[in-house]
Amino acid sequence: MAIEKVKEYFKAYGMEERVMEKDGSSATVEEAAEVLGCVPGRIAKTLSFHVGEDVILIVTAGDKKIDNKKYRTEFGSKAHMLKFEEVEPLVGHAVGGVCPFAVNEGVRVYLDESLKEYETVYPAAGSGNSMIELTISELEKYSLCKKWIDVSK
Repeated sequence: MAIEKVKEYFKAYGMEERVMEKDGSSATVEEAAEVLGCVPGRIAKTLSFHVGEDVILIVTAGDKKIDNKKYRTEFGSKAHMLKFEEVEPLVGHAVGGVCPFAVNEGVRVYLDESLKEYETVYPAAGSGNSMIELTISELEKYSLCKKWIDVSK
């Protein structure tokens, strides 16, 4: 199960106890914000895309959408999200639990500037009812992000 992979990943940093599992679903931004009692922007949503033959993840503030013009400028192509059935085999996490931790080899992670509006954010942790609260610098460190980008609106 992907949440176990994420817990194991954070165990290497002595942080596995920070992974939370809730009774209610946190599979969507709205559900996660409700379960946590926070604004949707603090939910760090992870979106998966094809860039040529590669798979990338972009983590944005939960209340933002991808700006197609900015995306094209950054990656040189139109945004093509992975199909539902592609996500788990290509990323390593199922839809609803996709996060930038313990992903399949070769998947590149990018963090969107929209996250910097918050002191801490809640990315998923591998399942549709899990998350971890991280500071922005912790998110940058543990996601092993390639770089910060500005592709949201």
